[in-house]
Amino acid sequence: MMHKEFNFNRYKTNFYGQYWHSENTKAVVVLVHGMGEHSSRYKHVAEKLVSEHFAVVTFDHFGHGKTAGKRGHNPNFKAVLESIATVIEKATKLFPQKPIFLYGHSMGGNAAINFVLRKKHSLKGIVATSPFLKLAFQPPKWKLFAAKVLQKIIPSITMKNDLDANHISREKEEVEKYKNDPLNHDKISPNFSIAFIESGKWAIENAHLLKIPILILHGTADKITDPKASIEFSKKSKNATHKLYENGYHELHNDLCKEELQVDIVNWLNSQL
Repeated sequence: MMHKEFNFNRYKTNFYGQYWHSENTKAVVVLVHGMGEHSSRYKHVAEKLVSEHFAVVTFDHFGHGKTAGKRGHNPNFKAVLESIATVIEKATKLFPQKPIFLYGHSMGGNAAINFVLRKKHSLKGIVATSPFLKLAFQPPKWKLFAAKVLQKIIPSITMKNDLDANHISREKEEVEKYKNDPLNHDKISPNFSIAFIESGKWAIENAHLLKIPILILHGTADKITDPKASIEFSKKSKNATHKLYENGYHELHNDLCKEELQVDIVNWLNSQL
């Protein structure tokens, strides 16, 4: 498996990107990570996909990982979608004439779904794991009210994201790795929190507009993003396939069901080819 890094600049921000591939790539997966983490946490996911001859191209979001900027903040939701478009363009240049899929986890799942609903593209399909279409918990009303006010006057202000790392996986080792990863953070600005809550709701309401196949995967015991929202989205789209993992936590790719998940994703990707 070959690995290379790259950088690009959007909105005066220097982004970090990377990709993995083998010599005989048959298709490309552009991977979009979740809130508070970074793309290098998906190396094992990439290894599985590359072994099946899929190249994986990914990057660190605004304010995440090795990308510059204030931790947990982005200029606006449009900028997030444009950063994804830039990485898709990069993937097209790296692997010309190859089909491209978008794969988003949690916040990245929201961004991937909104990207295909709002932007022109030639993607082959989408995989969304535990997509942030709706939170599985109700943030304090005062905090949501404050965030909406602050978004108008100080959009770059950040607060703690209220996520409990113990809820990412049933595997204690994965939880400890997450907690001890220096590139992870618990910061979030209104441009991530409010914007993604609103865009998740919008995506569900407009699921019928989806024109390409999507595979949605969610754990029934996810305490971070709501599996019921994934089911609702799937029911409203004729192009959606969904699967629930009994007792699965938020990071299915780092949970007890990770091998089953990887097989399901590879099988679905192959079926679209």
